[in-house]
Amino acid sequence: MYKDGDFILGGLFHVHFFTVFPDLSFRMEPERPYCEKFNMEGFQHAQTMAFAIDEINKNPSLLPNITLGYHLYDNCVMLAMAFRAAMFLSSGTEESFHDLNCTGPPPVVGIVGDASSTPSIAISSVLGLFRVPIVSHYATCSCLSDRKKYPSFFRTIPSDAFQVRAMVQILRHFEWTWVGLLYSDDDYGIYAAQLFQQEMQLFGHCVAFSELLPNDHNPRDIQRITGLIQASTARVMVVFALSSYLLPLMDEVVLQNITGRQWIASEAWATSLEYHTPRFLSFLGGTLGIAIRRGEIQGLHDFLLHLYPSNDPRNNMLRIFWENMFGCSFETGDRKSDGEHLKKVCTGKEDLNKTHTTYTDVSGLRASYNVYKAVYALAHALHDLMQCEEGRGPFSGNKCADVINLKPWQLIHYLQKVNFTTGFGDNVSFDKNGDALAIYDVLNWQPSSDGSIAVHNVGVVNEGVATGMVLTLNEDAIYWNFETKKSVCSESCPPGTRRARRKGLPVCCFDCLPCRDGEISNTTDAIECTVCPEDFWSSTDKDQCVPKEVEFLSYEEPLGISLTSASLLGACFCALVMVIFAFHRNTPIVRANNSELSFLLLLSLKLCFLCVLLFIGRPELWTCQLRHVVFGISFVLCVSSILVKTMVVIAVFKSSRPEGKGAMKWFGAAQQRCTVLVLTALQVVICAVWLSTASPTPHKNNQYTRSKIVYECAIGSVAGFSMLLGYIGLLAAISFLLAFLARNLPDNFNEAKFITFSMLIFCAVWIAFVPAYVSSPGKYAVAVEIFAILASSFGLLVAIFAPKCYIILLHPERNTKNAIMGRETQKK
Repeated sequence: MYKDGDFILGGLFHVHFFTVFPDLSFRMEPERPYCEKFNMEGFQHAQTMAFAIDEINKNPSLLPNITLGYHLYDNCVMLAMAFRAAMFLSSGTEESFHDLNCTGPPPVVGIVGDASSTPSIAISSVLGLFRVPIVSHYATCSCLSDRKKYPSFFRTIPSDAFQVRAMVQILRHFEWTWVGLLYSDDDYGIYAAQLFQQEMQLFGHCVAFSELLPNDHNPRDIQRITGLIQASTARVMVVFALSSYLLPLMDEVVLQNITGRQWIASEAWATSLEYHTPRFLSFLGGTLGIAIRRGEIQGLHDFLLHLYPSNDPRNNMLRIFWENMFGCSFETGDRKSDGEHLKKVCTGKEDLNKTHTTYTDVSGLRASYNVYKAVYALAHALHDLMQCEEGRGPFSGNKCADVINLKPWQLIHYLQKVNFTTGFGDNVSFDKNGDALAIYDVLNWQPSSDGSIAVHNVGVVNEGVATGMVLTLNEDAIYWNFETKKSVCSESCPPGTRRARRKGLPVCCFDCLPCRDGEISNTTDAIECTVCPEDFWSSTDKDQCVPKEVEFLSYEEPLGISLTSASLLGACFCALVMVIFAFHRNTPIVRANNSELSFLLLLSLKLCFLCVLLFIGRPELWTCQLRHVVFGISFVLCVSSILVKTMVVIAVFKSSRPEGKGAMKWFGAAQQRCTVLVLTALQVVICAVWLSTASPTPHKNNQYTRSKIVYECAIGSVAGFSMLLGYIGLLAAISFLLAFLARNLPDNFNEAKFITFSMLIFCAVWIAFVPAYVSSPGKYAVAVEIFAILASSFGLLVAIFAPKCYIILLHPERNTKNAIMGRETQKK
């Protein structure tokens, strides 16, 4: 929208909510971005500027003989669009120019806007370099008060620094010293939240929690924040955010039915109409809000209603407004469709008197009133500049500004000194930082007759030069919708937590810290948590001690069942082999392999499989003592039998040679039995000494997991257990060495080969057992030991006896003396 004049004022307004950027094909000149979702309230702000300029032009005492014009742009609530528009306003929109000396007034002498802090920061950072005056009507970030960064920025709305003080004044009045803080992820919210926390700490008040509202409305973040609100002991919630940031959170608050909270609204959403529906009454009824000063503008309502597209056909913003207001289209050739409905054709004669929108509502002018004051501030500054008497000017050499070649910085000098009173009776001036006089209305959200929310003015907060921040409040007119009006910070913590006072702050300001694992709190005012007894642990909520879970390798669990089954299966295999050997005891293959030692080996293997059962189940004294004794003796009996078998094989080979005919006299049946007996007796002695000095006992171990009791068998003496395993390892190593040396003896059926392979498996299993056992926690260490017993036992059983059973059962023709001695081949 634009209007010509001697001097032009620029304007940036939220006339649309969203910006749509066209796709870039890089093959043709890109189309310009366009805006969607018309904002009636933003258009009212723009029209208020047009009204103020029209009113000034009609005023003979203000800028006489001077006509003001305007160029108004829609920023579509988008930084890129606002910045583009600001550059157009400050540098002009002409593609070429003829005055190479750049004389004459600038394209605009000042800009009203932007309404948001972030675009205002960006625009002021650039235009401030050229000292172009900018007067915002709604940007409140305290950062914009920095005169070094933003030397040409002014505003008719107070800084957030004043808003924060006003809000803290209200909290102090009601003795609300324990509050939750929510703020939007933008310059407005971040700076306001920082100031608020500093101000609260200054007065010794506490912020229970501080949370950033996500700008992408992430459901997980929203649910996390609502959970925090529900769990917090704070009952007062302070929010610095635009309505668009807060709305998703409030929808979740309604969904989670979080009531009993006193909401404190910043000026950015204290007057938002989105929340004034019946669904929010139970949750937001009673909300106290800070709002910018409400004002009245005589004649504005009539001006808004007498707007027609035919008044100025060049202004396309009027046409867009008209189409959105009446749901019609000026496209006469082909009526545009709106979803499934066809839009009617606009006549341009529709009656605005019959509409009821935020555009025509002038009952609570706040932002529009600030626009009005911003326009008049620039007009008064320009008026004072025009009234300068030559020789008495404020510039170098007492000069006045050159009206023909006006410099923007010259207008800033007069803008800084502006001081006038509006028709509503409010004084307008700027302090040294370009900020307006701080005055706020205190609003209260109350139930209306139709069940929705109505906003009532219940007080004023005013920042005086001498008196400071003064709160005038009519408490009798305030509607409350939470448990207690005088809500001091909570003096209790939920069960399972303890109070931890914040250093240097009042006694009621504390954090509720969760008790550690193994500690509980049953009381709501506990300063310390109580440690649970030795065999107890804290519950999930840490409000009671419950018995610790007992853990051991049980017959009922899948792991125990699997190992038990493997143990019994191995014992059955041993019994089956014994039956096969007993049934074929007179066959050459059984006789040639020393049947007595074979049966002794099978018996010892069966004991090895069955000793596993002592390792499963809840440890008792007798099982702890027996498990390693039976294990140690069984394996020594097994390995010593294999050692003697290996020695017999070597002796038989030696006796077949002339020089070794007397070798077998040392390895007769008696000598074999005696050797096995002596070797096993040594293990019995080791076990007896171990049990008599430091016997294994049941032990409740809390080292692996403090929340569980791991029942295990303490080995008692590490030396005793090491000697038991070491003795088995020594016999296994000797057996492996002898069998390895005898592996190439020239018999057709060489027992040494199978013994070598079996001892190789045995040694590999037990070498891998040691690091696995040491690194396994709790019952899994027992499972590792059982697995080693089963793996080594199955290795011996399969490696030594499987080949024999294969010949006995499947190839009886090879179960002959000649076949074993290798003579059949020679005969053939």
